[in-house]
Order: sequence, then structure tokens, then C-alpha cells
Amino acid sequence: MKTNPQTSRRLLLGGLALALVGALAFVALRTGPLAPVKVQVTQVAKGRVTPEIFGIGQVEARRSWLVGPTVAGRVLGVQVDVGQAVQPGQLLAEMDPVDLDQRLAALDASLARAQSAQQAAGAQVNDAQARRALAAANLKRNEDLARQAFISAGALEARAQEVASATAGVAAAQANLGGSAMDIARLRAERAALAQQRDNLKLVAPAAAVVTAREAEAGTTVVAGQAVLRLMDPATLWVKLRVDQGRSAGLAPGLAARITLRSRSGETLAGTVARVEALADAVTEERLAMVAFDALPAGTAVGASVGEMAEVTLQLPATAEHLLLPNAAVVQHEGTTGVWRLKDGAPAFAPVTLGVQGLDGKVQILSGLDEGDTVVLYSQSALKPGARIAVVAQLVPAGGTK
Repeated sequence: MKTNPQTSRRLLLGGLALALVGALAFVALRTGPLAPVKVQVTQVAKGRVTPEIFGIGQVEARRSWLVGPTVAGRVLGVQVDVGQAVQPGQLLAEMDPVDLDQRLAALDASLARAQSAQQAAGAQVNDAQARRALAAANLKRNEDLARQAFISAGALEARAQEVASATAGVAAAQANLGGSAMDIARLRAERAALAQQRDNLKLVAPAAAVVTAREAEAGTTVVAGQAVLRLMDPATLWVKLRVDQGRSAGLAPGLAARITLRSRSGETLAGTVARVEALADAVTEERLAMVAFDALPAGTAVGASVGEMAEVTLQLPATAEHLLLPNAAVVQHEGTTGVWRLKDGAPAFAPVTLGVQGLDGKVQILSGLDEGDTVVLYSQSALKPGARIAVVAQLVPAGGTK
């Protein structure tokens, strides 16, 4: 039986059309919008979380000083440089005394004159006492003569008046002597105050320290309290740590710390939380803690205002055994925290209650799941309840090959 060429052609075209439709359907179901979502799954298992707190800080000195004058003046000279170690009482810098030396010389002259005046007042007291003794002796002799009626009563009264005048002269001389003593005390106090001002112009080290900055040079005019030099005690270095308030639960003094300095990225230093600040930073929403080094690192760089940056990890006590999941499995769906649990091969959203999280990516599941449940760890795209999925061992990154 012969086949019509036109019929054969129609059959061939129909077969090609069916093959094309089948290929398109296969592509749509495998890689198109109707294809199942590739997911990577994990099992809910029991375990322990060792929570840790991570933060960034900077190296600072617990003890530091701003050394400067107590009065305004001009810097005469600076004797130390940045990085130099100084000892207690060592001269660091000196201010220009201007006229203080001349004023001290003038007070010394005034003090010498007051001492001479005191000696003169002492001599006047001795003279007045001698005059009083002579007047008293003359009065006694005249009293004897008056009893024998050899002198008149007026002569006796004159001798009594001489004794009274001599006594008043002694009192006046003693008063002058006391006044000269007070003048000397006043001048000595003024000189001591001026000498203290002169000594304050010498800026000395308050303790064993290292110079971290020179804020002024010779010839610079500074005001009272302005720093000329900055010092720090290298034996009191610690890290001022900043921790996100939302991840600061358990932050307390005594926690063990691992410190990594930016200049020593491959080295971990041991430390301990020495203090937790009572006031948090309301702007950055961070809590502040001071972490001390267990063994002080050599050569740690501390600048004038900002020290070397450091990364700090604080170790918290391990929790009791509980259900755990990787933190990557937890998602937000319609404003609720939960996971996509596989039920009969399809994803179903299960709300969960989370517990403590660790820096290793594990999080406690307090409620909502059972041990052995299979949940979606990663998905190629956003999931919906009952969506078609394909479980794979590992998701292929965009542009990658399987």
C-alpha cells in the first residue's frame, strides 16, 4: 500500500512537534519555573552549645596622664620624645618663668629687711625693759624718802609716772617685735607660694611611664590644663571591648577571653574580662567591657588617642544538652521565626522557639521540633508550603557546575 507523500510529511511534522513539546515540557519541569526547588537538608540532633561573645575593641592603658602647666604660659623646652621611658620625678618639659625669678629675688630682699627689722624690734624691747627696771628702782628709792618726808608727794608721783611710761614702752616694743615676726611669716608664705609656682613650671613624670605624644613644642603658648605631653603606663594595657547589646547576654567580669591583635592576626593572646561598664553606649547600642591581658604582649602599639585594634572572643559556660540546628536553617516566614520541615516529602513551615546561639553556627531549639526531624538547611529559592522540592547533597553556586 502506497503512502501519500503529503500524509507522510504531515506525520513527520506532527512527530517533530510532539518531540518539541515534550522537550519544552521536560525543560520547564526540570529547569524552568515549574521545576522543583533544589534544597539541602539536615537532621535535628541533640548536642551542647558553647556560647561565645564576639566584639571589637582597641588597646588602651588603664593608667595614663596628661602632663601640662597649671597656669597659662609659653613652653621653654621639651626634654623627652615619643616612645621614651621615663622615671618618677624625671624632668619632662619646662615652662618659661617670665618674671618669677625676679619676684623671688625681691621677696628674698624683703624677707632680709624684715629680719633686720625684727632684730631692731628685739633691741628696742631690751632697751624698754632696761628703762622700766631703772624707773622701778628710782620709784622704790623715792618711796623710802617720801616716808621719811625728805621729798614731796609730787616728786613721788613723777617717779610713778616714769614707771608707767617705761612699762608702756616695753609693751609697745614687744608689739613691734611681734609685728615684725608676723611680717616675716607673711613674706615666707608669699615666697613659698611663688616658689611653688616656679616649681610647677617644671613638668615632671608622675610615675614610671612611656611618652605617647608631644602635644606642644618649645615656643608654643598653652593655657592652664592643656597637655604638653601624654604618658601611659605600659604595664596596665587592656582592651576596651564593644559588644552588641543583642549578643551580650552573659557578659560578666572573670570570663576567659581570646584576643587577636590586628598586627598579629595569626596569634591568639589569653585574657580575662576585668570590668564591665555600668553605662552602655546608647548611640551604637553596644555594651563596654575592659579585657585585661593574662600576659602582656611585647611591642603593643598605643597611639596618642586610639590604640591598636583587637578582636576579642569571650568564652561562656557550655549549656545543657538540647536540640540543635545550624543557624542557617532558621528563617522568617510571614513575620514568624521557624524552619521548613519536610513532611511527606514536602516543606511545611514549623514555628520554633530559639535558645542560646554559638559562634560555630549552632542554635538551640527549645520548642517546635523533635529529634530526628528533617529540615531545610539551604534552598535554591524561597520556599512555600507544599512546594515541589528536590533534595541534593550540596547546592551548586550560581554559575557553577555540579
